[in-house]
Amino acid sequence: MGVSGCGKTTLARKLVRVLQASFIEGDDHHSAESRDKMCKGIALSDRDREPWLDILANRLTSAPGAAVLSCSALKRSYRDRLRGRVSGVKFVFLEIALPEAVARVSGRTDHEFPATLVADQFDTLESPVGEAHVLHLSAMWDHEDNVREVIRWLSTIHCN
Repeated sequence: MGVSGCGKTTLARKLVRVLQASFIEGDDHHSAESRDKMCKGIALSDRDREPWLDILANRLTSAPGAAVLSCSALKRSYRDRLRGRVSGVKFVFLEIALPEAVARVSGRTDHEFPATLVADQFDTLESPVGEAHVLHLSAMWDHEDNVREVIRWLSTIHCN
């Protein structure tokens, strides 16, 4: 989880391979209306995100075996909505600075999320640091190092 440009999808895809899990790309499940808003540079509201979060929760609970979801989950209420619907859900928070996130999103050619909305995501973000079952990583670290750290963290959670 984290703002656009932090590397959620990249990390998720790498974890899927290591964990032999199902992959759920949150961006693929936005409504047509939400996609249209984002393409026009209009930030999504809580009301826009609620049905989307429910769809993602349904995908997680219906996935065979382990699943990895790439999803912004910017507010605690969004994470709590997922927690309430998905038993044992855990979050990896990829933290990134605003200038770096804007640069990454600006460099994309295959994504509908415009760089003009990145600052809004930072305004919306409620840091999950300190919440239960959240691992905090830097988006600036090497992807492979982050994968190893997630695997190590998951193994310690399962042992407790």
